[in-house]
Amino acid sequence: MLEIEVFDVPELSTKNVRVAADGLISLPLIGRVQAAGLTTEQLRQELAEKWGEDYLQDPQVTVFVKEFKAKPVSVIGAVEKPDLYPLTGHRTLIEMLSMAGGFGKKASSPAGRTVLITRKGGFKDLQPVPGMHVRGPDQIEIDLNRLLYTRDEALNIEIKPLDVISVSKADVVYVTGAVKLAGGFVLEDRPSVTVLQAISMAGGFTPTASRTSARILRTQPDGSQTEVPVDLKKILNGKAGDMTLAANDVLFVRDSKKKIVTQRGADISLSTFSGWLIWAR
Repeated sequence: MLEIEVFDVPELSTKNVRVAADGLISLPLIGRVQAAGLTTEQLRQELAEKWGEDYLQDPQVTVFVKEFKAKPVSVIGAVEKPDLYPLTGHRTLIEMLSMAGGFGKKASSPAGRTVLITRKGGFKDLQPVPGMHVRGPDQIEIDLNRLLYTRDEALNIEIKPLDVISVSKADVVYVTGAVKLAGGFVLEDRPSVTVLQAISMAGGFTPTASRTSARILRTQPDGSQTEVPVDLKKILNGKAGDMTLAANDVLFVRDSKKKIVTQRGADISLSTFSGWLIWAR
């Protein structure tokens, strides 16, 4: 529903102009005019031109949207404001992501590397380009880095009513056990991470870490778990290749019992020596 006003010509001003199902509106003197797909500014210019052709000299037209019922677009996943957004005109993928506040900045849900667009009617006429992967007749996946940094218009596709835009969350790997900073580490700007890179992210080993009996705990697609042995000593010495961690892998570094005993013995000796120095004084 639109409100259209022509300055100083109340006969042409209309409080309630409904956009019909075919996208047209009906107005005095100029008849039916295409409104669907235009912004309010574009429609204002169109009406000013039509009234100015034969009836008015330099008409001053204003257009105001009183209410709208547009088919929404869903924007979900790692964005600041996931929600349903009305599609009131031509909108591109980047414009819809901007309407949703951009990518999530919270540490718990930063954006990943892809955005998935699901379209009920499918992508019949869309030609795949580098950075775009067809996941099925109704789904395409777009590389976010290429979309944002190459400025490739072919990736910045036009969004249609009822599309679902899903921004993936960044992958996480976990490092626990005998490391200085155990925890989960988000892979925001990289597709994968190796074992040595993960240990570096965790601050390195503790003094009691065993470098020969680490394990990667990996969850399979069917939900089962497997353990992959890792000989960190061989990797560090260049006798074995560094291993790549998959998303949600847990790298567990064991403590060495021998190092624990040695460490405790050193602590006891230091404590005894310190006590002797105090008593000697």
